[in-house]
Amino acid sequence: MAKTIKGLLFDKDGTLFDFHATWGAWCSGFIVDMARGDAQVIADLAEILDFDLEMKRFRESSPFIAGTIDTFLEPLHTVLPHWNREDLFHQILDTSAITPQAPVTELSPLLRRFRTNGLGIGLATNDNEAPARAHLSSVSVLEYFDFVSGCDSGFGAKPEPGMLLGFAAAMGLQPSEIAMVGDSTHDLKAGRAAGMVNIGVLTGPAVADDLAPYADVVLRDIGEIPEWLGLE
Repeated sequence: MAKTIKGLLFDKDGTLFDFHATWGAWCSGFIVDMARGDAQVIADLAEILDFDLEMKRFRESSPFIAGTIDTFLEPLHTVLPHWNREDLFHQILDTSAITPQAPVTELSPLLRRFRTNGLGIGLATNDNEAPARAHLSSVSVLEYFDFVSGCDSGFGAKPEPGMLLGFAAAMGLQPSEIAMVGDSTHDLKAGRAAGMVNIGVLTGPAVADDLAPYADVVLRDIGEIPEWLGLE
């Protein structure tokens, strides 16, 4: 199966970048900044985002993990009514776009190896497209991507397969020739719906038992993909 793969489509958070190392610090700072010292608002924001303030980690049930901004924007707005909804949306977007990313491995040589072996490379994230591009640019790997789609790019959001099928069409590949690489069941359910091979990775909140029912293989991280594919 692996040797038929001609394209790799990656999720972003928890797949290319370590989820907790990247977003735990952002969320902790966001909550404190937005609450302006109000302990009740801090508690309410943490509850909405399902975020453990002491551990600075999202709980597995957090809407932030696999959802879009729209998933939690309205609940946040109810706690922050003095914010204009549109301004709040952009505050989340803008602060997340400049959040330092923690790559799960050395991305540039890995992605270069995929390209050298003739593989098309894409990104499909439930983040918005602009911050996704900013995150790739911040670690100097945007140039390796033939396709970048966020939840606002016109293809819908995972677990629907729209972004995945968009990548297949853009690359001129059959879905069965593409591996969807992700750390969440949203990623892998989208891969199943699109008819792709599914590679689960353990660099996000999910554990192997969560991913195994939807995955063709579960790897420790994306650094193990070349061996699995049998690349030179």
